Parts: sequence; structure tokens; C-alpha cells
Amino acid sequence: MSTQIRVLKTDGDHAAAVARLSELMDMDPAVGSTEEAELELLALLIQSYEQSKFPPTPPDPIDAILFRMDQQRLAHKDLVPYIGSMSKVSEVLSRKRPLSLAMIRRLHVGLGIPADVLIGEGQELSVDSTVDYTRFPLAEMQERGLFGPNKRPLQSLKEYAEELVTGFFRCASGLGGQPVMMRATLHQTGARTMDEYAFKVWQACVLRKARAMALKGAYQHGVITSEWIRNLTRLSTFESGPLLAQEYLSNHGIALVFERHFDKTYLDGAAMLDGEAPIVALTLRHDRIDNFWFALLHELIHVQRHLTASDPCIADNLDDKTRTSDQELEADREAGEALIPEAVWANAPVRISHSTEDAVDLARQLQIHPAIIAGRVRKETENWRLLSNLISSAGKISDLFNNQLACQ
Repeated sequence: MSTQIRVLKTDGDHAAAVARLSELMDMDPAVGSTEEAELELLALLIQSYEQSKFPPTPPDPIDAILFRMDQQRLAHKDLVPYIGSMSKVSEVLSRKRPLSLAMIRRLHVGLGIPADVLIGEGQELSVDSTVDYTRFPLAEMQERGLFGPNKRPLQSLKEYAEELVTGFFRCASGLGGQPVMMRATLHQTGARTMDEYAFKVWQACVLRKARAMALKGAYQHGVITSEWIRNLTRLSTFESGPLLAQEYLSNHGIALVFERHFDKTYLDGAAMLDGEAPIVALTLRHDRIDNFWFALLHELIHVQRHLTASDPCIADNLDDKTRTSDQELEADREAGEALIPEAVWANAPVRISHSTEDAVDLARQLQIHPAIIAGRVRKETENWRLLSNLISSAGKISDLFNNQLACQ
């Protein structure tokens, strides 16, 4: 006798349905009968209820590997091309070593094991990866805490480079805005080629800091003018001038970020766009007040004149004397002119005397810090001992921004 079919809502409903299903199965109903239709419907209801109450357990990746080994009659040594060595094979199969994304990719491609079986929750796998993650500055990234507080030996950093690096970039993109891209175009010129892998990590650190800043104003194109820059340079006369400069830029929607350079980047600073938002980033590689103001103005000229949606980042090694691009020459020229106009410099007594008194007099006339005059004299003469008292007495810029130089 058929019973009324209802959606299963409780364990009691489930138990009654299972009992009725068993009863119907014992009856061996005829094809097309009412009892057969009831049996099929009950089976579907029971399956749906059990899946909602007891989600299926995902397949175990090691069991999947062992199953494929049994299918293809593979020995441990046959897994070495996919896992790396006999010791690693043993550790993986005994569940003492987690599978890396590189191992997962090779096992998926080589043995045909589904990637979603091998990979755990919270991970992503790009089967056709062309990025060599071991080329990122893994040791330096770890030293800066970019992989978290736990330290790994170098071999482990290389083995799990993909997980560590992609995790870092996901975190760096997590504060909103456009994703941090590992393969974005980098504009650079000069004799020393910048390590783009290291630069991309530095850029991600900068973007993460910039996105966390609460700027006091919104950037408007055209706000940077000659007068705007002159007002900025006058802040150099204050002991806290660099801090005031950061606030000045914030008021106009420009983030000024400090992030130490990575090895092989030869980097003094960069100008970049995060969407429509301009960022000026400085490394303080040369931790002097004259270098700070020149680098700051140089990058601001890039923001004013050179950054575009198709060319959103310009990185600078200001020590490179082989820079000949029109953009770099223009940024150098305009930054220098904003600090010390050529018409004034041409007749300045300090060019000949190299005296502290003349340097201070010119600085007072131009309303800038005397160390900027000292820096110009030293650069022009290539005598870095001249006016060193004005440079040293100005102190280090990093002392003002120690908390901002730390990784975030």
C-alpha cells in the first residue's frame, strides 16, 4: 500500500522513509507500477536529505595518488619526476610532507589525477603557469615578515615558493582597489637592469601601504603646478619638513609611501597609479635630506606629466648617469629648477667658494634647507666631502619615518 510522500525534514522522517524504501525493495515492484515510482521518489528524497545533513567527504589526495599508482603499477621511484626525490616521495606518501603546488601541477599533468582532488581548500592552481616563483627574493621577503612570523629554511622557501608568493600577493591586494599584478609593465631605463621579480614585491608592499592610508583630499588632475611645487619646497626649511610634505601631498590626494628597496632593484623611488590615485614611493636608499627632496620632486614631475593608464609606473635609479630618456631628463631638470633655479645658481657665490656661509645665505634666499645647497655643490663637483657638516647636521630622513618603513 503506497504512503503519502513528503519532503524529509527530520531524522524521524528519514528513518520512516528508509524503512518504507526497504519494504518497497523487498516487494520488487513491477516496471511502471505505482510502487516503482514511489521507490524512485523515496530514493531521491533520502539522497537529498543525507547530502544536506552529511556532506560528502572530499577525496584524500594521498589516497588518490596511491590509487593511481595501483592502477598504473607504479613504484615509489616512478613518482620522483613529480615529487622531487625518493625521500620526498616517502614523506609525501606517509603524509609527513604536504604537497606543494608545483608537485600538484606535475601530478595532475603527468598522472592525470584531477587537480581538485589534489589541491586543498583555499588554494588555487593554474595548470599552465609560466611564472618561475623561485626567482622572487624569497629569503628577503621572509626576512621582512612577508610570509608571516614562521621562518623556513631556504630549501623549503623554494619548494613552496608558489604558495608563499601567491599568498603574499593576494594579501597585498586585499584592501580593495585593483589586484596587485605580478606581471604589470615596468618602465625603466639605464645601465643596470632592475630585477623585476624583486621590484614587483616592492611595488606590492607600496600599494598595500598606500591603500591603507587615509588621505585627506582627493586628487585632481592639474593640481601640481610650479607654484604648488614651490610651496612644497619651502617646507624643507622645517625640521619636520618631510613629515609636512607627506601631509601636504595627502591634502591633495597623493600618497607618499616609504618602503626600503630590495636587493638588485637599484631603486630610489617610483611614481605609480593605483587606478586614478597617484602614489609617490621612496626607498631612502640615500638617507639624506638633499636626496629626499630631489627624489620627491622628481617623482612628482612624473605624476604631473608622465604617468598614464598605459604607463602606470615609472621606477627610478637616480644614481644612473646613463639615463637619457626624455621623461627622465625632464623630471631631473624640473626637480632641480624647482629647488634651485638655474638663473640663480649660475651666479651663486657658493659654486666657487664652497663655504658653509654662502650655502646658508643661498638657502635663506631660496627658502629651502641648506643641505639641499650642499647636495647640489657636492653633486656638481663630485666631491662628497664638501659641506658635509650641513648634510650630517640635517640628520637622517628615516628617523622621521621609522614606523612607516616597517612592513605592514
